Amino acid sequence: MNLKQLETVALVAKLGSLSRAARALGTAQSLVSRSIGQIESEWGDRLFERTGRGMVLSEFGKRIFPEIELLLAQSARLHDEIRNAAGVPAGMVRIGVLPSMTRRLIPRLFANLRETAPGVRLRVVEGFSGQLDEQLDSGHLDLAVINRYGPSPRQNEDVLATVANYLVGPPDHPLAKRPVMDFKDLDGVPLVLPPTPNGLRLILDQHARQQGVTLEVAIEVESLNTMKEVALSGHALTILPQLAVDDEVCAGRLGAAEIVNPKLPRSISLGLTQHHPLSRAARLVLSRLHELIPPMTRPDSMERGARR
Repeated sequence: MNLKQLETVALVAKLGSLSRAARALGTAQSLVSRSIGQIESEWGDRLFERTGRGMVLSEFGKRIFPEIELLLAQSARLHDEIRNAAGVPAGMVRIGVLPSMTRRLIPRLFANLRETAPGVRLRVVEGFSGQLDEQLDSGHLDLAVINRYGPSPRQNEDVLATVANYLVGPPDHPLAKRPVMDFKDLDGVPLVLPPTPNGLRLILDQHARQQGVTLEVAIEVESLNTMKEVALSGHALTILPQLAVDDEVCAGRLGAAEIVNPKLPRSISLGLTQHHPLSRAARLVLSRLHELIPPMTRPDSMERGARR
């Protein structure tokens, strides 16, 4: 077994075809097939099955493929670190970002890196905090911008900003058109929220029990855009930070009332993987996130962005 063979396995799994993998590698299909056969013989089981849809991972292949991906990623990081040793940050940095942050953060981060460190490449994963936590723990992400609720950050995390939560819905809705609203007024209001486990759901449930409020979660979705579309329809309202809806609120398409008594602040934290050391490129991206996120999340910054 060697890395070249593992790269071939990964490519066949991605493309679902020996012939397409051979064309991508610029080699003969017979050589790709032989490489797969050699590693299957060494490991004692089949990695792929032939179906009407092409080559798909076998049960054995599905179990082992995450480890192949991890080993290839570690090899790539080693290669990047060797290049970084020359003094110029370079290589791939895998970053997870909350849906509410993506449209503001990623264009600014990309523009900054293109100007100051063109050798650094980004692979961006968008997801809710629980999904990003899992990928940080597994080593599939280097860094992640995550929502947290509670009095203190987790170990190895930095809190970069704290933002309020708003009830969001049509601008003429009796609750959404207020500047602020009490938490108790959520009683019986149809809501569209992310599914559990989720930090927002946990804190909402805690306060609801304390205040005797019935939270009616009418629909659960894992998409920020879908949450906003449902809120636009008026059939259910949602709870989001201002930075997620500032454009729609400024345009008069949505209304947003800050939830108070109690307030529901969410901390925007920066988490680091403990699975492997950060490369020089990842450490550079880390420093850029520390610079970009705090001013981007201030209310005056969001209002200016929405007016542009």
